[in-house]
Amino acid sequence: MFKLNLKIALRNLWRNKGFTLINLGGLAIGLASCMVLLLYVAYEYGYDKQFTDYDKTYVMYNNQKTAKETFSFMAFPGKLQDDIKAKVPGVAKVSRLSYPELQLLTYNQNNFKASASFADPDFLKMFDYKVLKGNPSTFLKNPDGVILSETLAKNLFGSEDPINKVVKLDNNQSLKVEGVIEDRPKNSTLEIDYLLSWNLYEKLNPWIKDSGWGNNFCMIFLQLQDNSFFDKVNNQLHGMIKAHDKDANGEPFIHPLSKWHLYEKFENGKNVGGRIDQLRIFFLLAFCILLIACVNFMNLSTAKSEKRSREVGVRKAIGSSRKNLIGQFMFESILLTTLSMLVAFVLIEVSLPYFNNLLGITLQIDYKEWQFWSVFLGLTLLTGIVAGSYPAFYLSSFDPVKVLKGFKLGGGSSLSIRKFLVVFQFVFAACLIVCTAVIYQQLNFIKNKPIGYDRANLIQIPITGELAAKGKREVLKNELLKSGAVTSVTEYSNSLTAGGNNTYGVNWPGKDPADKILVNFRFTDLDLAKTTGMEILDGRDFSKDFVDTSNVLVNEALVKVMGMKNPVGKLIDWDQPLRIIGVMKDYVMESAYQKPQPLLIAQNPSRATFLILRLNDKQNISSSVNMITSEVKKLNPAYPADIRFVSDNFEKKFKSEKLLGTLSNWFGGFAIFISCLGLLGLALFMAEQRKKEISIRKVLGASTGNILTLLNKDFIKLVAIANLIAFPVAYIIINKWLSGYEYRISISAIPFLVAITLSVLIAVLTVSIQSIKVAKANPVDALKYE
Repeated sequence: MFKLNLKIALRNLWRNKGFTLINLGGLAIGLASCMVLLLYVAYEYGYDKQFTDYDKTYVMYNNQKTAKETFSFMAFPGKLQDDIKAKVPGVAKVSRLSYPELQLLTYNQNNFKASASFADPDFLKMFDYKVLKGNPSTFLKNPDGVILSETLAKNLFGSEDPINKVVKLDNNQSLKVEGVIEDRPKNSTLEIDYLLSWNLYEKLNPWIKDSGWGNNFCMIFLQLQDNSFFDKVNNQLHGMIKAHDKDANGEPFIHPLSKWHLYEKFENGKNVGGRIDQLRIFFLLAFCILLIACVNFMNLSTAKSEKRSREVGVRKAIGSSRKNLIGQFMFESILLTTLSMLVAFVLIEVSLPYFNNLLGITLQIDYKEWQFWSVFLGLTLLTGIVAGSYPAFYLSSFDPVKVLKGFKLGGGSSLSIRKFLVVFQFVFAACLIVCTAVIYQQLNFIKNKPIGYDRANLIQIPITGELAAKGKREVLKNELLKSGAVTSVTEYSNSLTAGGNNTYGVNWPGKDPADKILVNFRFTDLDLAKTTGMEILDGRDFSKDFVDTSNVLVNEALVKVMGMKNPVGKLIDWDQPLRIIGVMKDYVMESAYQKPQPLLIAQNPSRATFLILRLNDKQNISSSVNMITSEVKKLNPAYPADIRFVSDNFEKKFKSEKLLGTLSNWFGGFAIFISCLGLLGLALFMAEQRKKEISIRKVLGASTGNILTLLNKDFIKLVAIANLIAFPVAYIIINKWLSGYEYRISISAIPFLVAITLSVLIAVLTVSIQSIKVAKANPVDALKYE
């Protein structure tokens, strides 16, 4: 029976080569798109789940309540770790972790700046990276030890055995290599290339031991003995900081490590999702594209119903049951789906390197894993059943007496279903066009929104090594200004595009002592406004003509919070009286999507961590950068220059939205292309069916234009109906998406006009490709036997 079904299926596929190729192409592209999107979803969903007890491991967040809202962030006083160990039952392991930071590691002539963190010994017991060399029981206990990643070890030592070799941290601190661990996986939230002990952190930063309960400077991770302790541990953590310092404004809570990446967004102390919302969109998109491919198959299979009606009649007449016929048609569907999946694999393997490069990730198919084969077989079977179900039940329902007597099939229900399926395809396509257009508009709106400074031709260099000496920085400034490579230079205590560094300790006249107002702070030197292009709205910038050590600049947001009129010249307090000398226009620090936060800037070059330079726009940028690199290397030869354009750093803020836009463009395009294949097939069938009618019309004087209008009219109606259905759906989707942004575009008619124009144009072009052949054909060929 199987052999017979296979022979019949192959014969039908071969006999209808055009329809077979259209179906094969549509299903292959649909399956390939679905598989790539599912690979991406699995990659994102697999974040931080590579560790043995990841399901019992938690990252701690700190809720900081202010007068108006609650901020949630991952920063704690270092003393909290010991308190948790001693007082919280149910906690198996707990570790502090410093924020990853690029630091120089040197061995002989090899030196590399890589991401480093300081941690307690329990960290590598919770995050059990595979140990390639060394004794894990000693890791992170010795203050002079270092644990390297596999790649960093190879870069530093080549083929040498790194164990017990001495390297230097920042060309100053000698460290012994105690171990080598496997490189962190790409889908890991923690980006660490080497680990150092917390004891060394305290040795290099003596202030840590005396740091109070109000100073939040490190992350904390903990692992529970069992998840049944979750509620008890969370409740006990809530008041632990305030128990030691009544004025401290911190309330710790734990968040699952497995949700750290996807559920990273908090509002007023509660989790409100995050990347998981985008992932759900891609998951839905994957199956919608596949469903569109299945719809094509249904459409084309039912469109060929008249050709196969006699086959059904004959087979029923000689004894085939409806069950046998359904089995035959389902077999054909699954066979075609299997062939499509083989083509899809070729498409996936060809396209994956491109998508990996485009998205900056590593998607790959692991052919050894049973999960992959389960999804592969399940997807093939599901697609075959979904695509073949309606045609199988429809075709097997024909009455053998009627079809063998030559009665024409009414086909009313079949035609209605086909129209419904075409409408469904274009509803989805129109929704994708509208959503993609809105994502593009929103991204452009945010990128082009004034950010409070001029990021063009602005670069920043971290202050490391010899540049830590103020005298060396002055020499560098003078040399660069003299060379003409830059027009101005300033110093800053943070990257221009980064957040962090804030305090509740700023007070002003009229402030309620009970109010907790979080104020960001930065330190700078001279020429801040001149170099960055920040605008001083009132007052002045720091100047060499004044002693400004007790003076500060404030931004508009802080002035608004303080409720001050004419703030220039007035005093505020932050551990000492400070006089406001200028009010700056708000500028974007961390997120371009959120409202500006209160900011205070003081003059203190000793706290600077970055040099900010304005390139001379009258000179070649490459020549200027080479000149700066050369001068930096002269004064700081042991360190790489590490020059970064501020505009590049700013672009990284839009990574999530650009990813959404890129994937929507590509896979939306695939969905539209698959829909076009379906239309092409239907147009081919309908043109063939109406060949004699068209020939008679031409004999009676109809022009090619009249014929094309006739054949396109029905499809344009369907596309117009699809757009009318799609627009309210798309409006709801994009309105919900835009509601997540404080700064957003207003929804205009443009995306909807683009959608209807594109969908109608695509439909007309697709149908006309086939229709024009029939319209231009010689009517004699169709009518000579009549």
